[in-house]
Amino acid sequence: MIRMLMRGTALAALTLPFLTAANAQIAVSANDNKIALVDGVNTVPANPPPDTVTILDIGVSPPKVLGELQAPSSVVGVPQSVAVSKDESFALVTSAMKVDPADPKKTTPDDRLSVIDLKASPPIVTATLQAGPGVTGVSINPAGTLAITANRNEGTLSLFTISGKTLTPAGKIDFGNKASGPSHVAFLPDGKSALVTRDGDHRVSILSIDGTKVEDTKKYMVGGFRPYSLVVSPKGDVAVFGNQGGGQGDSDQINVVDLKTNPPRVVDAISVGQTPEGVSMSPDGSHVAVILHNGATRPKNHPAYIDHGLMRIFKVDGTKLTQVTATKIGTWAQGSVWSTDGKTIVVQATHEKELQVFSFDGKEAKLTGSIKTNGGGVGMRTSMQ
Repeated sequence: MIRMLMRGTALAALTLPFLTAANAQIAVSANDNKIALVDGVNTVPANPPPDTVTILDIGVSPPKVLGELQAPSSVVGVPQSVAVSKDESFALVTSAMKVDPADPKKTTPDDRLSVIDLKASPPIVTATLQAGPGVTGVSINPAGTLAITANRNEGTLSLFTISGKTLTPAGKIDFGNKASGPSHVAFLPDGKSALVTRDGDHRVSILSIDGTKVEDTKKYMVGGFRPYSLVVSPKGDVAVFGNQGGGQGDSDQINVVDLKTNPPRVVDAISVGQTPEGVSMSPDGSHVAVILHNGATRPKNHPAYIDHGLMRIFKVDGTKLTQVTATKIGTWAQGSVWSTDGKTIVVQATHEKELQVFSFDGKEAKLTGSIKTNGGGVGMRTSMQ
């Protein structure tokens, strides 16, 4: 088992000699310290320490911790609350919620977007920008010139142009419905369009993009109830999104989108179990991992309670998804990332405050180790996902 030994401000002295290694594959995990799960109830602990960000190399086996720093994050919102630039030089981390200054036992919407220089030694937050209240999902376009955040509590998207490692606010897209709940935005590989999940009004919007000019086409898809986490295949032919559902213990679903049609359309719905929190795709587009709360976040006396989370892995064949395996994971699990070769999957077990490492051979996923983090992992991405 791999364990991190350094905590708190002592981490500021850590250097990152591995970030320039040719075989490194950087994954960034945002970790929330201001919320805890107590018998199915989200609780703000007294005097919580700062949130953190853990930087990993998942291009080696076992994955290696490269460093950790402090930056605000939040378990509220999609696990794609982190974005990593294509050249792995910087990362973006959003914070949907913060401790309420008026009542430290509660949280209130936050709007902070942190820019982290991954090449600095040690890595540092170089800028803290304002997005919109409840900012959660964030993505960088393929050209590396534009970032978009989804602001759940405002019904908007925030646009930022990128020059080098510098982000500049460039306006907002307003969906005209504050309760629309935009949760995540994902660019298509050609950078000319993007999809936005809206868990407030159960739509997936389609954006048109020309350089750094972004418009809401007013076209949308309707799949399941409360569309949330979203991933687009690197092939550009298919997208998959999960639906949070009604939270009553029913089996929820993921939806498959055919991106080859104009406009894109939902072509399949697959029942997966309780609360699909995150979806991620292998870098070659051959498999999708679905991270399920699986009832593990409920009070133990709840009839739908199950004592573990679940990861389902599906093989992708065009728009057809076929499950190849399912395996137990930790409690309150959030994000997952794949290694470049598709043989390693790292999953955030938030309640246990660890990253669980699985090997995958195309048929089975086996737990091979874990990495302790300073805070519960709530968002995680690589430059390819």
